[in-house]
Amino acid sequence: MLNVAATQARMTRPPTSTIPGYKRRRPKSWPRRIIVWIVKLVLAFFLISILWVLAYRFINPPITATMLGDVFAGRGLTRETMAIGRIDRDMVRAAIAAEDSKFCQHNGFDLDAIENAMKRNASGGRIRGGSTISQQTAKNAFLWQGGGYFRKGLEAWFTLLMEQMWSKQRIMEVYLNLAETGIGTYGVNAGSKRYFGRDASAMTRTEAARIAAVLPLPKSRGAIAPKGFTRRYGNTLAARIGVVARDGLDACVYAGTTAPADRTPPVTTTRTRPVPGAEYETPRPLPPVEEPVAVEPEPSAEIPQEAPLETAPDESPQPAPAPVPEPEPEPPADPPAGSS
Repeated sequence: MLNVAATQARMTRPPTSTIPGYKRRRPKSWPRRIIVWIVKLVLAFFLISILWVLAYRFINPPITATMLGDVFAGRGLTRETMAIGRIDRDMVRAAIAAEDSKFCQHNGFDLDAIENAMKRNASGGRIRGGSTISQQTAKNAFLWQGGGYFRKGLEAWFTLLMEQMWSKQRIMEVYLNLAETGIGTYGVNAGSKRYFGRDASAMTRTEAARIAAVLPLPKSRGAIAPKGFTRRYGNTLAARIGVVARDGLDACVYAGTTAPADRTPPVTTTRTRPVPGAEYETPRPLPPVEEPVAVEPEPSAEIPQEAPLETAPDESPQPAPAPVPEPEPEPPADPPAGSS
């Protein structure tokens, strides 16, 4: 009886399915999808940028956005890298004197220079920046020229990563090898060969200062200042190099290593291109003056001449004429003699 009851109970129960239950998911809304994608892109950017900066700590940047722009524009590309231990120390000092005198003191951002630049820009005139060498290196290695506040924000992020992952020596090395020193010319070594006919391992202070003088505007410095600004600014930087050396403002670049010894540059008799600034100051003969051509005056409307002003009669009182004296009366004649 028990077996029959158990069998009936099993038959009355609904059959159990071995297929797992499926709960249908509700589709995500478009705003939620957009937010998820934005979060993923931001996280991917952070991860890629960290790995990118870490890679450039050990390898030199193969190419930059600025270099690609010169190539596509047909200006060509000349670049020759050189280790920081071989670059003349005066070139390092000239870069510090020209671009960032507090390079060894700040952590990527010079707040005083940024504040001063904001004040100058607010007062009007030519826009000036307060970027440090670290910021310029971040822009040259990872970003592009221009771009406004968006590019400035990315530049600050890459600068922060570089200051945490790179040494000051590495930052200076990448900067000097990526800085544009002429149209289609990148790096101080290529610039030294272009202007002085030799590499950057041995330079005079004047030569190092001249290259540092063209760093802010390498494509148009001479065209903007054809009267010798590059030469005058270079002379000022040459004097500042001594100050940088005296105060040890480049000490962080050679921390833990041996600084290169001062070397006398070899004498060169030829130059592939003129010294920066000199091509705009070399006296050139003026073109011959043509014979003057007589030019007839253009007809113009005659201006009527005014009639001469008549002199008004002098109405001032005139002195009275002197009175004419009256003639004296003649005396009476005497009566004739014998008259009664």
